[in-house]
Amino acid sequence: MPALYVMIPAALLLVGVAIYIFFWAVDSGQYEDLDGPAHSVLFDDQDPNHLAAVDEANGPEHPPKDPPHA
Repeated sequence: MPALYVMIPAALLLVGVAIYIFFWAVDSGQYEDLDGPAHSVLFDDQDPNHLAAVDEANGPEHPPKDPPHA
């Protein structure tokens, strides 16, 4: 019986930590793109078409710069 006095609070603490980690993952965007990484492993990272598709899917990180004028 005394073991229950230790195990029940430990279990509640473990559940609380798991819930905190779950909500942190949801808030930080871990579940935003579930299909992208699964499809990404199927393509060669050096392929320029693949890199363009990844950039298009992720959105522009930086606005395109004007080409230098000659």
